[in-house]
Amino acid sequence: MDSRYTSTAGIGDLNQLSAAIPATRVEVSVSCRNLLDRDTFSKSDPICVLYVQGVGNKEWREVTVFCGNNLSFVFQFFRYDVDSKSPNLSKHDFLGQVFCTLGEIVGSQGSRLEKPIVGIPGKKCGTIILTAEELNCCRDAVLMQFCANKLDKKDFFGKSDPFLVFYRSNEDGSFTICHKTEVVKNTLNPVWQAFKISVRALCNGDYDRTIKVEVYDWDRDGSHDFIGEFTTSYRELSRGQSQFNVYEVRKGKKKKYSNSGTVTLLSFLVETEVSFLDYIKGGTQINFTVAIDFTASNGNPAQPTSLHYMNPYQLNAYGMALKAVGEIVQDYDSDKMFPALGFGAKLPPDGRVSHEFALNGNPQNPYCDGIEGVMEAYYRSLKSVQLYGPTNFAPVINHVARYASSVKDGSQYFVLLIVTDGVISDMAQTKESIVNASKLPMSIIIVGVGPAEFDAMVELDGDDVRVSSRGKYAERDIVQFVPFRDYIDRSGNHVLSMARLAKDVLAEIPEQFLSYMRARGIKPSPAPPPYTPPTHVLQTQI
Repeated sequence: MDSRYTSTAGIGDLNQLSAAIPATRVEVSVSCRNLLDRDTFSKSDPICVLYVQGVGNKEWREVTVFCGNNLSFVFQFFRYDVDSKSPNLSKHDFLGQVFCTLGEIVGSQGSRLEKPIVGIPGKKCGTIILTAEELNCCRDAVLMQFCANKLDKKDFFGKSDPFLVFYRSNEDGSFTICHKTEVVKNTLNPVWQAFKISVRALCNGDYDRTIKVEVYDWDRDGSHDFIGEFTTSYRELSRGQSQFNVYEVRKGKKKKYSNSGTVTLLSFLVETEVSFLDYIKGGTQINFTVAIDFTASNGNPAQPTSLHYMNPYQLNAYGMALKAVGEIVQDYDSDKMFPALGFGAKLPPDGRVSHEFALNGNPQNPYCDGIEGVMEAYYRSLKSVQLYGPTNFAPVINHVARYASSVKDGSQYFVLLIVTDGVISDMAQTKESIVNASKLPMSIIIVGVGPAEFDAMVELDGDDVRVSSRGKYAERDIVQFVPFRDYIDRSGNHVLSMARLAKDVLAEIPEQFLSYMRARGIKPSPAPPPYTPPTHVLQTQI
């Protein structure tokens, strides 16, 4: 089986909320040849899963990789035949695996590494081809739309179901798929939807690099019929709709053969992609609020089994999560003053149960000075309040939403960190609060501590199914959930574990932030000019 569509994996996509490390951005393209066919009535539907081996504990993790300047990272590529929509890889047919390092790929001739796929005894599993190319820093994106006329008829009982596949040429002369349009059913004159693609993905910033476009007729069994192809370049496309951007679709050279139809560029619009850091440089403030679960299900803080155990020698799970995330976020907050809230406790002196109380005891001014101030207020509260319940998230979400609703001009963005043992009591109210908050400049991070099942937290995360309440869906995904137990390093290296926790917890914040700004049409303010110290003229007397 020939897997002729390639896919790309970004190696070196630096998380914009992590520290700057000397690095280069490299794109690794993956293609395969002669894969095993595991389906009875059609060809396989292959996916490629990338794993990286950790530096310290040597464990394999499925990741989007940032390698810095380290070419010794070990990659493991697994190939599977997709048999259902399940994200569980054990539900799909294993097609083989390959091990390599980034250094092997980059160091191969033309940065192109070809290796046999192994892993199924007695079977030839095919070949994987990995190519690496350093990414250009071009930040433009282009919005394009195409149509076609008089394409060849390929279906016996109908017309054709055409779609386009765009390829960028590589430095070694090979091609890498960079976009595939939707299928337009039963027509020889399709009009495809406009699509946006980064100039870096289309031609890596080289305006004269060849772009190949193939036209196919879609077939249900995956054996799509090739209609023809044409080539162009970014420079040609940038002329926009004109006689220069009407392309003949051709397939081979036959006598008396004219073409298999034409493809026409309808529109071409260039946009400069703005980043999370553009807004930060332009003055947007990140407001960080902490909310801590003080319910009785965490256990008695005086007992070592408690998640709130006050160990004089090391941080508990709550303390480690607060410190790991907070120390990164605080760098984006100019005054370093954070509201810190608790929920689910009985407060002195009357034992009133509160789901929104200030850790520093001052409801009029719940701000703490930096993460160290938050930690001090947290430990003081443990000594003064009684853990109780129930576990209600909605009050603290609504607390932050009230502030976010008053500043919608892009000058401020609010991030709420909830640290909890996960036994939520007000699921319906929390969903409603999230749906309402999704319209505001706000994100919610939930870190689950302890051994509980976090099914409810995964549901709130909304990665697979958007959160809804009373028939209304969240306008955008604003919740990121991570279970703390996944970051406990068995080797005892808490520095490594907490850095990974912070990276994964904050991974979705830039895109959530940008989704709000894009939806509201808010552009970043110009960055102030760089500071130049005044020059002092030294005057001397003669």
